[in-house]
Amino acid sequence: MKSIIKRNHVNIIGEGTKVIMFANGFGCDQSSWKFITDAFVKDYKLVLFDYVGSGKSDISQYDFHKYSTLEGYACDVVDIIEALNLKDIIFIGHSVSSMIGMIAALQIPQVFDKLIFIGPSPKYLNDQDYFGGFETEQLESLLDFMATDFISWTEFIAPLAMGNLARPALSEFLQECFEAMDPQIALTFANATFRSDYRNELKNVTVPSLTVQSSEDAMAPISAGEYIKNNMPQNTLHVLNATGHYPQISEPAETIEAIKAYINNKSNAKQSKESDLEINNA
Repeated sequence: MKSIIKRNHVNIIGEGTKVIMFANGFGCDQSSWKFITDAFVKDYKLVLFDYVGSGKSDISQYDFHKYSTLEGYACDVVDIIEALNLKDIIFIGHSVSSMIGMIAALQIPQVFDKLIFIGPSPKYLNDQDYFGGFETEQLESLLDFMATDFISWTEFIAPLAMGNLARPALSEFLQECFEAMDPQIALTFANATFRSDYRNELKNVTVPSLTVQSSEDAMAPISAGEYIKNNMPQNTLHVLNATGHYPQISEPAETIEAIKAYINNKSNAKQSKESDLEINNA
């Protein structure tokens, strides 16, 4: 147990007993949740961690083969859950951690109560009538850029992903997160993320879930959230007014409101109608 806690720099905070497990997206660590965790500490037990290769994880445990696919990261999520004997978990995953959490929930569904996906995508590449946001040529160019000049890549991608150009401090925070990663580890994680396709797995998920999507997101368009809604049983889509791929950082209050409404089973009729309309018109 101690080796897993150290490996993933697991931190447990909060005054409640019900577990919320936070899993950060690509290029970040558990500090990316600091803008919203205060809203949950009094009522929940929060489990935060860093993926191996990010934050304060034990980088000596990094294995390029293991972490060449998202299944390797999901294995670590399962390890943490089992080491802490967690049950009845609300799993909140940002970006690629949405699919990592889904993989874990397919393996041990009995320990999950709810899944909450923020900015998820089951496939980033466009494919016939599926719109994931990236053409193959765009993705290859982006990954080549990352491989040849990592610092310049972080300067380019941070404002694009954050999507709030009028608030440069947000992009600077994200860029610092990216630059803290080892370039080779970052490239391996990026390949595992952007080349993945989990569309066929969505139908197998038995845990109720919420998809939280920004109204504009260069990394995960609303169409990705709509696809999840249409193909995953018991999934609800909530579209935020927030823009960018990191609403938990750029618009924490709105993100908190959406999460709490779902956890507490409070329906937002207006949002549901708008989401249904968007799906029907897609």
